[in-house]
Amino acid sequence: MYYYYMKKNDAHWNPKQCFLCKNCVPEWVPFVEEHKKILHFKKGERIFSEGDAAEGIYFLNRGKVKVHKQWNEEKQLIIRFAKEGDVLGHRGFGPANIYPVSATALEQTSVCFLKYDFFLATLKMNHELTFKLLMFYASELESAEQRMLDLVHMDTKGKISDTLLMMKNHFGFDKAGNIKMQLTRQDLSSFVGATYETVFKIINELVSEKSISVKGKEIKILNEKKMQSYTLPVKLKK
Repeated sequence: MYYYYMKKNDAHWNPKQCFLCKNCVPEWVPFVEEHKKILHFKKGERIFSEGDAAEGIYFLNRGKVKVHKQWNEEKQLIIRFAKEGDVLGHRGFGPANIYPVSATALEQTSVCFLKYDFFLATLKMNHELTFKLLMFYASELESAEQRMLDLVHMDTKGKISDTLLMMKNHFGFDKAGNIKMQLTRQDLSSFVGATYETVFKIINELVSEKSISVKGKEIKILNEKKMQSYTLPVKLKK
């Protein structure tokens, strides 16, 4: 069971930036403020776990989260990484009424939580929100299908290069040029479906050829064009 604490008024919750509120009619926002719960999680804490009864939906206000599924007793597969503005828990919104995946905070994280009954009422009253959520589902499905193709047609170096480029585009980079996402080698291996040892070896190769630089958990892309060449399907490289 994960630990959290709640506050009604949270400095990190901004209705103008919240995915939910900015797609609701203005008259509905006070109802959201009344029903929402702001939950806070420390790095490494579970927001919800695979197999838990699905109680509601989460909107990420601050922090970064990994969404993952247990592969076997020892391994997990990371499905996606979420940042501010993303939605969590929507996979439990169905007849099974359980979360089919887990979500874990990768850093200090704050989320806005709504129970499903109120969220259903919100969708019925806010057509723009319903449309945006539909587009979110479609985009996530498209990304999942593309990733399945990549796992089949890319070699491991391509998968790692593609992941790092995706991280840069998704999370951005700081003033020093480092990706704004400190990804552990273990999480990278869980995302690309490779062993820790293989990921460690390929990261060192990318550093040696000056495609990236690594300092601790900070990664900077130095040669994006070269890394993109690794993401071509195996057949096209030959």
